[in-house]
Amino acid sequence: MKTTLLKTFAFVSLVSIGGMAQAQHLHKLLPAEQEISLDYGADRLGKRQDAAMQKFRDNRLGAFIHWGLYAIPGGEWNGKVYPGAAEWLKSWAKVPSNEWLELMKEWNPTKFDAKKWAKMAKEMGVRYVKITTKHHEGFCLWPSKYTEYTVANTPYKKDLLGEMVKAYNDEGIDVHFYFSVMDWSHPDYRYDIKTEEDSIAFNRFLTFTDNQLKELATKYPTVKDFWFDGTWDASIKKNGWWTAHVERMLKDMLPGVTINSRLRADDYGKRHFDSNGHLMGDYESGYERRLPDPVKDLKVTRWDWEACMTVPENQWGYHKDWSISYVKTPTEVLERVVHAVSMGGNMVVNFGPQADGDFRMEEKELAKFVGSWMKKYGECIYACDYAGWDKQPWGYYTRKGEAVYMVVFNRPYSEHLTVKVPKGTQVVKAALLNGKEVEVVETARNEYNVNTPVQEPGEPFVIKLQIKEAAGAADKYRDALT
Repeated sequence: MKTTLLKTFAFVSLVSIGGMAQAQHLHKLLPAEQEISLDYGADRLGKRQDAAMQKFRDNRLGAFIHWGLYAIPGGEWNGKVYPGAAEWLKSWAKVPSNEWLELMKEWNPTKFDAKKWAKMAKEMGVRYVKITTKHHEGFCLWPSKYTEYTVANTPYKKDLLGEMVKAYNDEGIDVHFYFSVMDWSHPDYRYDIKTEEDSIAFNRFLTFTDNQLKELATKYPTVKDFWFDGTWDASIKKNGWWTAHVERMLKDMLPGVTINSRLRADDYGKRHFDSNGHLMGDYESGYERRLPDPVKDLKVTRWDWEACMTVPENQWGYHKDWSISYVKTPTEVLERVVHAVSMGGNMVVNFGPQADGDFRMEEKELAKFVGSWMKKYGECIYACDYAGWDKQPWGYYTRKGEAVYMVVFNRPYSEHLTVKVPKGTQVVKAALLNGKEVEVVETARNEYNVNTPVQEPGEPFVIKLQIKEAAGAADKYRDALT
């Protein structure tokens, strides 16, 4: 793929944080003639506008499922509890692969019920679920014919991934596949390519990975997205051709499928964004356990992006002890969801099921809380986007067409919510989502007070604004003489 020479932005490198890659980038406008010709850079500029990408964008709220052998020890090995992310326990405790994979003999989630999982997600209001088909440990939740390390060779035996895909799809929920390229179980995986022997071995590994991805795409053709991980090592960065090949291969096999930016590296090993500053893949996926800076990073509205978050600060997979890190309250989780949508992004909330196939009580309560709120206020989330209005201390704006939603988390003592509108915009009416109107008073040029509801809602609430936009509208205010 040749990248078209256009005016664009320069890319500044990336770092790996907490074992998971985070793309840190800074863009600078350059003359077109300074762009580099790339074979494996971005295959398009700007957002995808097809129906599948619009569906991805409109869904806005998703759930992540991190489930694998690491759920069995739950962060503890040989009597020692490791505070790091549970799915990295093999690394933290320096467990040899052959010893770690002995956990397969204990894998028998007798409480697993795919239909219950899907109903929980449906009641939470999520529109898609990302499932860890294979994490770094190499254990596959589907019966892959390319490795012995699969659910088929455990006491459970059945195809867990297939059960989940059917159950979620039956509830109308899109399924996305998480896939770790890095595979600790495979003898041919290399962190770097330093010798000819490394290169030969790693090429065998890439063929193995191709085969597993083709297998997933063939066995589960309703999958809507591939979310790649474990792609930050030098071995991948030195094989940018392969990342471009995988993106094209999956899109040829599954028309409309979306691919995250974390997969990609270009000819020079630049990740997420190529050497000319163009986003690779269909959406930026570097926002892990964080959101874009509300001031510096609002350039993200130029492309699609998705953030993902844990509930305990540093845990994706099941960990026995949540007290070792801060645990977000349900309201904090909800606020991050709203905040992401207010900046034009998606948010995925993580769950780490127990080894027996059940969820911990805190996760069930979180799903119920978010679901109850979404039933009443989901109109301000689904298919909504960045409004482009000045943010106010009371909360966040989202927008859908001509409707602007005020999502209020901090009710002011004044009982007045300040609204500053762009020039030429008029607030015509304000109402709660139940249709009950609230008073709107124009207080200054491009500024209004919107009254809070008389009755305290007892939760974050939403006011829907009816607006009228007219560029060049008459201005009745006089500037101060200073």
